[in-house]
Amino acid sequence: MLCPLPVEVQKQPDDLNVEETGSNYLENALLKAKAAAARTGTLVIADDSGLEVDALDGAPGIFSARFAPSNEEKINKLLKLLGNTPYRSARFCSVMVLCDAEGDLIQASEGICWGELLKQPAYQGGEFESLLWLREAQCTYGELNFEQLSKLGSRGKAARALAPYLLKQMELEALN
Repeated sequence: MLCPLPVEVQKQPDDLNVEETGSNYLENALLKAKAAAARTGTLVIADDSGLEVDALDGAPGIFSARFAPSNEEKINKLLKLLGNTPYRSARFCSVMVLCDAEGDLIQASEGICWGELLKQPAYQGGEFESLLWLREAQCTYGELNFEQLSKLGSRGKAARALAPYLLKQMELEALN
């Protein structure tokens, strides 16, 4: 996302583990951003995301990463909860935040990618992304290429919504 900009991008430090104790995606993203800002002293972009299943009243949602101990167990648990219901609509939801060097929120954005859950994973070794079928792409979320992820993916949508605020903070012009 930031490759075209004249900036140096640093990934989150490997040893920075933030416990996601928030009650929603925004709170969890802010926890991560504040911790990263405290460590780096720079502008920070952080996000939190999850799979929301309509038939499960939005579960697993913010608990997606902790839904079960392993990817295989997550998939099996989700499929067992869904059973044979024909109502398999779901979405990946991502909330992305831009915070200043002190960890204060500048702007937040949300991206949603809608799909339907398959009755079994499209490929082995995946997580929820191997189950979410996107009709418009004719593949699962996990099979999207980089360009498709940027356009259709929940993080890509959130990043595009956040981009003008990042450019403003960095005093850069929008790139065409």
